[in-house]
Parts: sequence; C-alpha cells; structure tokens
Amino acid sequence: MKNVTFWGTRGSLPIALTASGVQDKIRAALSAANGRSFAGDAEIDDFIATLPFHVAGTFGGHSSCVEIVTDSPCHFICDLGSGARPLGQAKIMQFGPAKPQTYHVFISHLHWDHMMGFPFFVPMYIPGNRIIFHGCHERLEQAVRLQMSAPCFPVDYSLAGARIEYDIMTPGQTLEIEGMRVTPKLQLHAGDSYGYRFEEGGHVVVYSTDSEHKLENIDEFDAFADFFSHADLVVFDAMYSLADAISVKADWGHSSNMVGVELCHAARARRLALFHHEPVNDDRKLCELLAETRRLEEIARPHDVPLEIISAYDGLKVVF
Repeated sequence: MKNVTFWGTRGSLPIALTASGVQDKIRAALSAANGRSFAGDAEIDDFIATLPFHVAGTFGGHSSCVEIVTDSPCHFICDLGSGARPLGQAKIMQFGPAKPQTYHVFISHLHWDHMMGFPFFVPMYIPGNRIIFHGCHERLEQAVRLQMSAPCFPVDYSLAGARIEYDIMTPGQTLEIEGMRVTPKLQLHAGDSYGYRFEEGGHVVVYSTDSEHKLENIDEFDAFADFFSHADLVVFDAMYSLADAISVKADWGHSSNMVGVELCHAARARRLALFHHEPVNDDRKLCELLAETRRLEEIARPHDVPLEIISAYDGLKVVF
C-alpha cells in the first residue's frame, strides 16, 4: 500500500461550511495576527501555518468515501458517499477518458449517505471503465440502481457507460482481489453494516464505519480486536461521545472515540483515524474531540507503544 486518501469523512449527510463559519475563521485569524503586516505571500503562508487547524483549515463536509492506493493499476474505494464526486473528478483529470480504469468499490452498507455519490462519480459514465461493487448485502445491485431511479434522479442507470459488476462477498471469508487480501466482517447497525480488513504489501488497513459496540459484550469486543489486529490504520466510526453512545443514542448504530481507543489498544494497532463525523460538530468541536481522544489514549495506554490518533478530514492523505 502507498497511502489512504480521505475524500469524504462526514456521517449521515453532507454539510457545508456556512458564511458565518467562514467569518468566524477570518475573525480568529485577524485576531491572531494582532495588527501585524506581511511583506508578501510567503510571510502570509508562514503565519497561516501557525494557526490551529480549526482556524486555518476545515474537516470538510462530504459523506463517506475513502481510497486505498496501492501499486496495482486498479483503484480500491470504500463507500461512495458524496466524496465520490471529487474522487471521480480527480481520476478523470489524471487518466482522461481515453485510458480505461478498473474501480473496486467496497460498500459498508446500503444507507444513502454511503452511496449517494455514485450518480456523480464521473468514471461510471465513461465507456471502457469497469466498476466492481463488492459487498455482503444481497440487495446491493438493487440499492445501486435506486440511486439513479425516477423520480429522484434525472439520469437513468442504463446510461452508465462503464461496465458495472457486482460481487456478493461472504462475511469472514478472505478473498484476494488484484493482490489485495480483503476480509469483510458483520457489524451492528440497522440493516447490517460490514467492515473490511485490507492486507497488501505488508500493510493492514481496516475500514470500520457505522458500527455500534456494546461494551458489555466481551466476545464481540475480542472479535473486533482480532479484526483490527496490528493494523497500520483503523478508520473508525467515532460519531458520538461515549456518553451519547451508551445512553441517549444507544442502538443508533454508531460508536465513539473512546471505544475506538480501547479496541485499537487491545489490537495493538498503530494508528486510529476518527471518522464519520457528527454533522453538528464544527471544526472547533472536532479539534477538541481529537485533543480529548489523545489525552485518553495517553492515560489508558496499556503498553509502552503509543497509539497515534488522527481525525480524518476531506483531502487527508495517510502515507505508509
């Protein structure tokens, strides 16, 4: 594996940075500048680099879409939320319509926020391209077709130029796809969700979103710790706080940053990426949650090797 690139990191629905949100960032930046002047763009860039992420950047608003980049000429993608649109645009800019590509798409589950980007994924309109949907839901093809069905969308599925195929996987059964070993696992979520463990070139990436973990279920905890075992990166559904996950929003099908830390500690994973961000959490709140998670990791660490904690944002690239 070369890297993992995040194209969409929000949960439930896409969101956008509002005008007032932009103004808050400008106000904070001007306050930090405190009247200083800049000789040119280079000094401005240096100053921006000193600002906290919630001021100088943004986590973005696209829903789930993550790419795993390998040495293979094929493309590996987890979910096609609204982040699939910029991903598809990037692929067209890189390869153009004259160089057919193969896209392996692994669908965690059939809810709209994880599939809504398919009609806007430009490579699907290009003849010669090949798109293989992998998933464990028997209704996978039906769900994909529904994304382009009247009266909800004006372009019919039949107008796709690419060759579209479907592969129904079996949970717990490992397949080798273009040199990538892929193992799906059933997760607790309405309508069922599936996590994926990817192994290639000595690296392991686990994509585990829309999964609720019952802390009292020790067997389930151990099973997920084994699924995450020694992963270089675990992309984890950390939508809620622990308090919400076990009380107000219990049985809503999502997990918390705290549970992610516990599972990754037990699995001796190397890096945890907080993912599937709650739409109501702005950039400042997500930065606070990241800092809180890092403090928890340090306090709860059961061994000498630290777990690296990051918070995924649209455009983030994790290099191996």
